[in-house]
Amino acid sequence: MSTEPVAPAFPRSLFLFSLLYGGMVCMAGVLGVKQVALGPLAVEAGIFAFLLLVAMGSAVAELHGKPTADALVRLGFVPLITSAVLIQVVLHLPTDPGMYPPAVSAFPIVVGQGARMMIAGLISYGTSQTLNVLVFSRLSKGEGKKVWLRGMIASVISQIVDTVLFITISFLGERPILGLMGGQMLTKVVLSIVLIPWLITGLVRLGRWLDEPRAA
Repeated sequence: MSTEPVAPAFPRSLFLFSLLYGGMVCMAGVLGVKQVALGPLAVEAGIFAFLLLVAMGSAVAELHGKPTADALVRLGFVPLITSAVLIQVVLHLPTDPGMYPPAVSAFPIVVGQGARMMIAGLISYGTSQTLNVLVFSRLSKGEGKKVWLRGMIASVISQIVDTVLFITISFLGERPILGLMGGQMLTKVVLSIVLIPWLITGLVRLGRWLDEPRAA
């Protein structure tokens, strides 16, 4: 029996990151219902799942190339749209009379979104995540150095674009958006600078360890 290390046909890191990516795509919208205070800054909690998406997209681009990372972003629409459809189905099904009363009124608030916000989420997700992969890959210049810096710059740019798109599409004409946009943008940029270097460095190291050939 051969004891030579064998690389998996499908990279372990890509398998793991794909699973996590699909989950975080769905969780970002649910977590976004809560606004969290981080000192003087305030932001919707979905940003934490979204930053994980950014870091995973960049990590996949670093480990497996830009085309694979682009495919991951596109496939992210599958769980995103599927979960949105399922939510609407469940919202329209009759409620069990024995359901915990506070949960009856809270459930639609937590998971329900208007059509305008759903469209805004789809557009901002696809645009910002694709831009993140593009900027990260372009900054490498074929050298593959300073992953943490490239990831941070790509995240800052993509988060600014995500905020502008989502808030404009969701609220333009309904409420003043400049103040809301400025606060959200500032918080997302700060979090990108603080968290992304650590996240992407850790994910790339984890991915390389997972993909190391192992004895058969």
